[in-house]
Amino acid sequence: MTTPPPGLRERKKQATREALREAALRLAVEHGPDQVRVEDIAEAAGVSPRTYNNYFASREQAIASAVTADRDARIATAVAARPAGVRLADAVTEAVVEECTNTAEHEHEALLLITTRTAMRDAFLNTTADIEPPLTAVITERLPDAGAHTARVLAASVAAAVRIALEGWLQPTGNAGAAGSFSAGGLVVPSGSLPDQLRAALAPLAPAFDAAERRTQP
Repeated sequence: MTTPPPGLRERKKQATREALREAALRLAVEHGPDQVRVEDIAEAAGVSPRTYNNYFASREQAIASAVTADRDARIATAVAARPAGVRLADAVTEAVVEECTNTAEHEHEALLLITTRTAMRDAFLNTTADIEPPLTAVITERLPDAGAHTARVLAASVAAAVRIALEGWLQPTGNAGAAGSFSAGGLVVPSGSLPDQLRAALAPLAPAFDAAERRTQP
């Protein structure tokens, strides 16, 4: 997959986003998520709180973005790198499992932050939606005759499956409230094998990927 290089404006925006999420992660590790304010993150990144709000809606969102930095792009790149003869369902599954479990750089700190409070868990789960756009582009390129609608549906389904797997893996402790929600301060406990849960969640999508591939074959 080839994409044109980003322009100066886009590079500046990306640099600002990276500075904000790196500052958010560093401050959260040093002081704990509850002790980090949006103003603190903005100051550490050298921007105003107003600029911060152009990129992230909360401190949890910025921290979660740092924990999952570039995961969506890495998944798309890994799928695109698979040989054309590899079944697309297998290529997507292997890319998702590899990139969603590849947290070696700050694995301990990231897991600790995510499991500190359910608000962090929720922000982490919300990042799965970022998987859809770049994966849509890769599927469109891989299956040009399938149509943009099909590519987007498949990519959105992958993002949903990843979220479901992560929800099962990160279980909040304590009792649910009347609406089934957990308190923001509750702990989260990883449960079971994340690779296994990801594979199980993605397995039902294989027939749809196979059908889309058959429609593009001569």
